[in-house]
Amino acid sequence: MVVKKNKGANPGKYYDTMGTVGTIGLHMVSHPAVGAVAGYFLDDWLGTKPWMFIAFLILGVIAGFRAVYVDTKKVMRNQEKEENDRFQRKD
Repeated sequence: MVVKKNKGANPGKYYDTMGTVGTIGLHMVSHPAVGAVAGYFLDDWLGTKPWMFIAFLILGVIAGFRAVYVDTKKVMRNQEKEENDRFQRKD
């Protein structure tokens, strides 16, 4: 499980993490949609149907997966840091 809610943890960090995780689905939809729309209008303007549409759709899918990867790394890094801070010995 990527996100674990610890008892006694800072609720602000938890909600920040859940907000980041919640945007992952939006990235997977919005990036390809923006790429497809941009490609469609470029095809219409340049008269290159369907090549710009296909190219920008593929670039949008790649950008969506990259955004998901970056967000997942951010969540995992924050989770690891929180666990390290929580379980360190306090002298």
